[in-house]
Amino acid sequence: MQILKAQPLENADLENLGLNWHTDIDNTPYVSDEIIEISEEEAQGFYDAANELYDMYAEAGQYVIDNDLFFELGIPFNLVEAIVQSWEEEVHWHLYGRFDLAGGLDGNPIKLLEFNADTPTMVYESAIIQWALLKKNGFSESLQFNNLYEALGDNFKRIITLGEDISNFNAIYEGWKILFSSIQGSEEEERTVKLLEVIAREAGFETNFCYAHEAILNETEGLSFGGINYEFWFKLIPWESIAIDEPELAQLITAMIANKNTIFLNPAYTLMFQSKRMLKILWDLFPNHPLLLETSYEPLHQKQVKKHAFGREGENISILDAQGNVLHSNGGEYANYPEIYQAFAAQNHHDGILYQPNVFYAYEACALGFRKGGEILDNLSKFVAHKIR
Repeated sequence: MQILKAQPLENADLENLGLNWHTDIDNTPYVSDEIIEISEEEAQGFYDAANELYDMYAEAGQYVIDNDLFFELGIPFNLVEAIVQSWEEEVHWHLYGRFDLAGGLDGNPIKLLEFNADTPTMVYESAIIQWALLKKNGFSESLQFNNLYEALGDNFKRIITLGEDISNFNAIYEGWKILFSSIQGSEEEERTVKLLEVIAREAGFETNFCYAHEAILNETEGLSFGGINYEFWFKLIPWESIAIDEPELAQLITAMIANKNTIFLNPAYTLMFQSKRMLKILWDLFPNHPLLLETSYEPLHQKQVKKHAFGREGENISILDAQGNVLHSNGGEYANYPEIYQAFAAQNHHDGILYQPNVFYAYEACALGFRKGGEILDNLSKFVAHKIR
C-alpha cells in the first residue's frame, strides 16, 4: 500500500465545509491526514466489483420474495408487505447504498463484507471532504474515483424518469417535492440529509427539511409538513428500527405505499439488502463466486466473523478461530437479531492498521473512500481519502 502523508484540513476548514463531527470522543481527528494512492486498475476493480455485486443483490432479492425467505433474513413481519410492494412497483427507486469491502489493493482479491443499502452514512466525507483534502494538497480533483455528488443528482432525476435516460427530466418534472428528515440530535445524520436535500434541489426538485417526528403521515392524504404535501419522503431512519420501535408507523407506511400517495427513500425493499443474512443467500445462489466469502447460518470450520442480521458501527461483531473461540469481539445492542457466520477475509493492512475500502452505489458504482482502525471497525474508525496515481 502506498500512503501519502497529507497536509490535513484544519477544523475550521472542515466546519466551513459543513463537517462538524471532526473530533472523536477520544479527542483524535476523525479525518485522517493520509491519502491512499491506488492505481487506475485498482480503481476500475472497485468500480466493476460494486456493479456486479449490485446485480447479484437484485437477483437475490427476487429469490427471497419468490421463496418467502423474510424470516430467514431476520426481517420483521410487519414490513414484508411494504417490501414486496415496493419491489414489484417500479416507482420505488433505490437512491444510493454503500458496499463495505475487503482487499482490492496489493493484489488482494476484492471480497464483499456487507452492503449498507438502507441508511448509509459517509456521504459527506466521500463526496466533499476527500475532494477538499485532495485540492488542499495540490492534486487534481480528477485523480479520484469519486463522482458521488453528480451521481446522486442524476439518480434523484431517475426517481421521476425511472430509467437511464434523464435528458428529458425537465420536461417530465412538474413541481415534484421531496421532504428530507433525520432523527433530531444527530448532527452527522442531519448534515448528511441536508446535503442530499441540496443535491435534490440542484437536480430540480422542490425540497424541505424537518425532523422525523415533525413529518405528518396520513394513510389516505399522504405526507405533509407545514401545510404542504410531498410526493417523496427521504428518511434517514433504518427500516428495521421503524418495524421494531414504531410498529404503528410501519403499519401506516405500508398503507401509504398501498394507497400510492407517498414514495419512501430508500425503498422498503432495501431492508432485504441491508440484512447481513442476505450474504448467505448470495453464497447459495453464487457459490464460490470470487467476490463473495463463504457464509452460513451455522458456524464455519475456519477463521470466521460472527455478525447479526442488523447492526452498525461494528457492534456485536466477533472474530472467531476455526474452533469458534473468540479472538476479537465488540458488544452492542444488536445481539437479539439472528446471527450469521462469514469466512474471514484478507484485509488491507499497513503498519498493523486495517484499511477498509467502501464503494458508494447510485445507479452505478460512483465513489471510493476508506476507513481505518482495528480488526473490527467501530465508531472510532477514521476516514481516509484516496488518489489515483
